[in-house]
Parts: sequence; structure tokens; C-alpha cells
Amino acid sequence: TVNCLDRHVEKSPNRVALIWERDEPGTAVHVTYRELLDLTCRLANTLKKYGIQKGDRVAIYMSVSPLSVAAMLACTRIGAVHTVVFAGFSAESLAGRILDSGCKAVITYNQGVRGGRIIELKTTVDEAVKSCPTIKHVFVAQRTDNKVQMGDRDIPLEEEMTKADSVCTPESMDSEDMLFMLYTSGSTGKPKGIVHTQAGYLLYAAVTHKYVFDYQQGDVFGCVADIGWITGHSYVVYGPLCNGATSVLFESTPVYPDPGRYWEVVQRLKINQFYGAPTAIRLLLNYGEEWVKKYDRSSLKVLGSVGEPINKEAWQWFYQVVGEGRCALVDTWWQTETGGICIAPRPSEEKAEIVPAMAMRPFFGIVPVLMDENGEVIEGNDVSGALCIAQPWPGMARTIYGDHQRFIDTYFKAYPGYYFTGDGAYRSQKGYYQITGRMDDIINISGHRLGTAEIEDAMADHPEVPETAVVGYPHRIKGEGAFAFIVLKEQTACVDHIKEELKTIVASKIAKYAVPDHILVVKRLPKTRSGKIMRRLLRKVVTEQSSSMGDVTTLDDPSVVKEILDAYQKYKEKSSS
Repeated sequence: TVNCLDRHVEKSPNRVALIWERDEPGTAVHVTYRELLDLTCRLANTLKKYGIQKGDRVAIYMSVSPLSVAAMLACTRIGAVHTVVFAGFSAESLAGRILDSGCKAVITYNQGVRGGRIIELKTTVDEAVKSCPTIKHVFVAQRTDNKVQMGDRDIPLEEEMTKADSVCTPESMDSEDMLFMLYTSGSTGKPKGIVHTQAGYLLYAAVTHKYVFDYQQGDVFGCVADIGWITGHSYVVYGPLCNGATSVLFESTPVYPDPGRYWEVVQRLKINQFYGAPTAIRLLLNYGEEWVKKYDRSSLKVLGSVGEPINKEAWQWFYQVVGEGRCALVDTWWQTETGGICIAPRPSEEKAEIVPAMAMRPFFGIVPVLMDENGEVIEGNDVSGALCIAQPWPGMARTIYGDHQRFIDTYFKAYPGYYFTGDGAYRSQKGYYQITGRMDDIINISGHRLGTAEIEDAMADHPEVPETAVVGYPHRIKGEGAFAFIVLKEQTACVDHIKEELKTIVASKIAKYAVPDHILVVKRLPKTRSGKIMRRLLRKVVTEQSSSMGDVTTLDDPSVVKEILDAYQKYKEKSSS
């Protein structure tokens, strides 16, 4: 926190650190570095008063706001480890993360507000902590005026903060001490707590923020990500604040109150760098150009894209319509595990070419390699392979919390001596990198990474559903959607009712965005003789590439393929009618 707050307060205390673009249009709140330090210290002293110490884990379940940023920094200041859980996750998802990390406290709001709707945050936390014996206290802040149930372990946060001292001496930390944990989906059902440490992470977030976006002192940096994701950690909070920047906190949605919201905010706050997700761009593209052209975007200098590969159509629209063809558009590739941007078109030589929909150039110190099936490095250009990184960099994750073996198995076992990203990539004639997508059973829904196993595990809880298989398929807006194949028990009636129940289960076990768009009932799933489900074949079915099924001889019973194709055709005809 000293690097993010104190050193700026010494030099320019009244510089604006955060502009909170609240859900209610036109009600931005400006917070200076001095005010943010005050907020952070009071929150830190409150945590200390209730027994939170160096090394303790604290869960943060809040919508984007100055207070949620102060909550992250307050943990950092006293040497506690924060784990922010996206406020759209269900009680069960929250409880799982609290249990895995052994959190001592939760910081939350009474309610959240998003897109004009109230989100019940405290109620979700109450439900979650029922099964979490490690939780001693729940700190509750007020985002709305509505009263919520307060129990024995609940503490009204702002009330306590007004009583607290506004000076809090920062804890002295080692460069490799834990800074935070952030859970991300893996290819098995259980999310993994990615661990980032103090010095390397902060340095990498700050340097990438400065150079990829060409951030200059006085610029207003607008990253519209939620703090529940790594993008919010690195490019809403840590990177910009370490650089003494003015960072926008966006609480709303791109279409509230109308599809002009982003661009109205750009005009009103005079945003210079705009960093967002392709899924939002694809959504807005459908509403037409008039919503963009209604507002003055002349303040924009750099546009950025994050969370999934951006398709050419969305890239062109973002570049030509939003940026009027005069802003550099950086398509950034990185992961929760990398801590910050690893491949992006900038920094580069001045005016160097930017190829649409390509991440292109490795950042300083990043050495990408492509590997073939035999684990050999692929030399030369115009080639594709598994994307690995050949040497360590400051922002890389250090472990998976409580399971270092899983960390090694997941990232370092497939290609010994290299970090395996899980993504495939293409290196062009000119030596630029293009990310082609995941190589494992992980899908990307609206920029949210989700293991298909998580959805399968959730649906498997239904008593009438002995077997499920979920695959991703291309989706016009979301990038990918989930398509579920399910096997029902013999005598099962009312199939539609079961489908609805399954959707409810997935929403309550994971989150609403994880609910499959399609659920198809089949007699059986395609399996190998050893009983492994061949999801590759199911992907071919839903992407309608049944002519190129490849080798099906390893299947226990190859006739299953025709069975599933017929069921899919019937389902499609029924859907279109």
C-alpha cells in the first residue's frame, strides 16, 4: 500500500486516485489519494481491532467501489491476504473459496446495485458462512439505505471506521510474502486459489500498465472490469495506483440505462485509455453505431481488449467506430496466473503495425515458445502449437494455495522446463503471436473462464441425471456458450421440468453465467473402452462438423455417434420451429 498510496500522498495528496462511476448514471464520485489513504487506514485499523493479523486470509464479496478497493489495500497494509470473490458468485461458490483458503473474516455490502437492480450480497454471505467455521466476523458496509439482518458476528463497517484512527503503520513484508489469492477455474471441478506475492506482482502490474497503454501522468484510465477478476486487481487497482494514476471504477453494465453508457462515461469523465472485454463490444455492436456517435470520444488515445480472443468483426468495430481509426487498439493476452499482460501489440517501436485480432508482441522479459505433441520446441514461423513461456517473469503465480503439487502438475508437467499456458497459439510469417484458444476442457463465457467439469459436477447432483457432459460452442455475443448433453434415468418423465431444475442448480452452485444455453437429452454418452467421455466428438456435433469426426474406433460402441447426431438434429428442428 505504501507504493500505491503513501508515496503519492506525500507528493500530490489531492490528485484523484479513483473515479467511482456508480450504477446510477451521472453520479460519479471522485476520491483523492489522501482520502483513499484515510479510508484504507481506518479500515485496516478496524480489521486489526477484530483480530485480523499478518498472514490471515480475508474474503471480500463486494461490488466495485472505493470501499472495496480500500478493503483490498487495508488487508495489504496489515499483511493480511485478500481473496476477492466476484459478487455474482453463488453462496456455495463463496463458501467453497472461504473454506479452501481458511478465511477469518468476510467484508461485504448490505446489497449491491447493478443495472438498476438490487443484488442481495449480505443474504448470500449469511448463507455461505453457515458452513464456514473459520469465519469469526462479517464486516457489513452500506451501499443502499435498506436494512439487512445483522447477527452476532456481523459488524457495521462504516460505523466502526468513523471510530478508528486514520493512521495505520504498514506491516513490513518480504518480497515473496503472499499479497493475495484469486480463485480461477481449472479443468477439474475444484477452483484453484492462485497465489501472487508482494514485489514481483506489483512491479509487473505497474510496468505493464504504464507501457502497454502508454499511460501518461494526468491521464484518466478506464478499465471497466470487476475487481472480482484478475483484470480488476491488476488494471483497476494495483497497476494504476502504483503508477499514481486516476483509475475509473465502473459499477454498472454496458447497456444500462441504454447501450450508450460506456461512451457517455468516456465523454463525461474524459477517459484516455479504455480497457474492456470483447463480449461487451460484440453486444454493443448489435445496437448499431448511433449509440457510440452520440457522444464525444475525442479524449480516447488507447483502446484495449481483455479476457478472451477478440474476433475480427468486433476488433474492426471497436477500432473504426469507437476509436474513429485514430486510437491504438491493444488486444492483450494474459491470465490470472501471469499476474499481468504477457503478449500485446504495444509497447513496440513508434507507429509499428498492429494486426487486427492479434496479441502479437511479447512484453519485456516474456519468452514465448510453441511446442508440438512430442514436447519439442517448434522453430520458425507460420506454425501452430501449445503456447508455453520459457523463463520466469516477476508477475507469475507462485503456487496454488494449499496444493503446490497441483500447481506443478497443471503448469509445469506437460512440458518440463516450461510454463504451459493451457492455450494454443499461431506464430505468423512475421513472427507475431495469435492466441487460438484453450487446449483443455475449459471454456470462456463472456470472458469468464469456466471448467466444463464444474458445470458437470453441479448437474450431477440431480437425482434423475446419472451422467452429463458439457462442451463449449461458438456464441455470437458471449464468445462461447455451454452445451450440455445429459443422460436421464430409465423411467424419467417431464424432461422440460428437469432441464429447468438443472439450470437452477447450476446458477445456485456456480453463478448465473454458467447456466448452459442448451441441454440435450441422449440415451448414452460417447465413451472410450476405459470409460473416458470423448468430449471432442460432442464438440464436433454441436459445431456441426460431423463429417470430420476423426478416429472413432477407440469408442466402446461407435454406433453411439449416429444416435447422438440424430438426437441433435431433432433438437435443432424443434428449437427452430
